[in-house]
Amino acid sequence: MLYRLQRALRERVRYRYVRPQILREGKNLRIQSPCCSRNVDPDGGLIDIALLVSNSSDNPDNPDNPNSWSLCSRDHTHQTWVVQLRDQPLDVLLDALCMDDARQFWP
Repeated sequence: MLYRLQRALRERVRYRYVRPQILREGKNLRIQSPCCSRNVDPDGGLIDIALLVSNSSDNPDNPDNPNSWSLCSRDHTHQTWVVQLRDQPLDVLLDALCMDDARQFWP
């Protein structure tokens, strides 16, 4: 799983010259990266980019798809996670994260 995510992040469109970090948080995965644009951190420090939330089989809202995930972006102003895509296969979420046309993840 981690290798798959690392490989996808290497192919992203934005800020390909930095190396994001992937952190496990229980069943979930948090992605951090240096702030290249300096829009969030003027010093270019590590910022939260995305949170992949595992929708495990014990999720009563989605009993038919235990292998689905949700993808959250970080609202850096309010210090909260915002769900962008819910209950999707991992491949769909990785495509959205790596393309990021609206700059929801890579500010």
